[in-house]
Amino acid sequence: MRSDLEPGGRAGRRARVTSPHVGSAGETAAGALEPLLTHFFGEEPPVRFEFWDGSSLGGPGPGPGSGTVLVRSPDAVRRLLWAPGELGLARSFVTGDIALAGDVFETLRRLHAAAPARIRAGARLTLQTLQVARRLGAIGPPLPPPPEEAAPKGRRHSRSRDARSVQHHYDVSNDFYALVLGPSMTYSCARFSPGVETLEDAQASKHELVCRKLGLPGRPGMRVLDVGCGWGTFALHAARNHGARVVGVTLSPAQAVLARDRVAAAGLGDLVEIRLQDYRDVQDVPFDAIASVGMFEHVGSANGAAYFAAMRRLLRPGGRLLNHAISSVGGSRIGGRSFIGRYVFPDGELIDVGRAIALMQDAGFEVRDLESLREHYSKTLHAWVRNLDQHWEAAVGEVGERRARVWQLYMAASANGFDDGGLSVHQVLGVVPGARADSGMPATRAGWH
Repeated sequence: MRSDLEPGGRAGRRARVTSPHVGSAGETAAGALEPLLTHFFGEEPPVRFEFWDGSSLGGPGPGPGSGTVLVRSPDAVRRLLWAPGELGLARSFVTGDIALAGDVFETLRRLHAAAPARIRAGARLTLQTLQVARRLGAIGPPLPPPPEEAAPKGRRHSRSRDARSVQHHYDVSNDFYALVLGPSMTYSCARFSPGVETLEDAQASKHELVCRKLGLPGRPGMRVLDVGCGWGTFALHAARNHGARVVGVTLSPAQAVLARDRVAAAGLGDLVEIRLQDYRDVQDVPFDAIASVGMFEHVGSANGAAYFAAMRRLLRPGGRLLNHAISSVGGSRIGGRSFIGRYVFPDGELIDVGRAIALMQDAGFEVRDLESLREHYSKTLHAWVRNLDQHWEAAVGEVGERRARVWQLYMAASANGFDDGGLSVHQVLGVVPGARADSGMPATRAGWH
């Protein structure tokens, strides 16, 4: 899914319009919207569009590998009029005024490929939308945004605002996450190593890889900080399999409650402590190793140097940091009027892996290893979408249909982003050099894989 796109006004062939139901004014929704869609795509839409009055335009309809965009209400046009661009479309999708039928991955892929490079809510788009809205009788006051929409207040990346942003995403329902993530309760990229097929085994493979990179095997008692510990699965793995003493910190009260329950159920309370705490407030140093998996995206580029300085402060000489994060070439700040920014990761930011490495080195780390797991994240996301689809009714019962739709769209679009290379995910391993620059690192990666 593309953000901040600008309609291109390209010349192209006009879409085929099917008009089974002509209104009293002699015009269908498809006929009214066809010029707007042709302006946007520059030619016939890449998938079929079906409208609330039974009219349609574009492709031949549902079939193998095809998809359909269902515009179910003129309120979709009204929302676009008051919030032109991605935000209006996002609100229409979340409320169900717009829906997707067929293969969601392929439908999004075709829309993405046909969309222009940028969409901005300029005067031309607003005027066109106003004209269409008038013709369809969709003029009216702005509709309220869905209650699932976030609009964080306060200073960006302050402790209080970060806590609210994290809770917006993670405190929706532990049972909902269990349906989507499966038994592993791990909300980060899995690792489908040779012979590993199930999501649960792939997540265990990833946890073990992190443990090995941090040097935990054969060294029971190592003190490990798990930054952004989620529901505690990595902490449990490190303690159970390697005797590590783990402190897990999270800003999500719901995560902390369930993680503590899981620790108690596993009988590992003597090795694992779960805290509701900001990593910036951890004071009981030093740690032998830090795992930061899927948390760096919440830090922000402006705070990157302070983040790695904090990681450095928490480690002893010879201590290792494994930073596992989604990235994009050149970095990208998630816009406040984008679908992801309003409904999924408010204040999120993807930092170029090259910049992350430079910031680690500036903080005093020696970077020893870099690994991309891009293809693994696509496979992980496909598994999560399958889980959601298979448990759709139960998921809707937990969080409501609007929020379930948010997760379905964002996970499918993200999978496509990893497939086409627009997104990646990297594990960067750094070590704090000892007094004589000794690293304590193995000579090769052989023991990790």
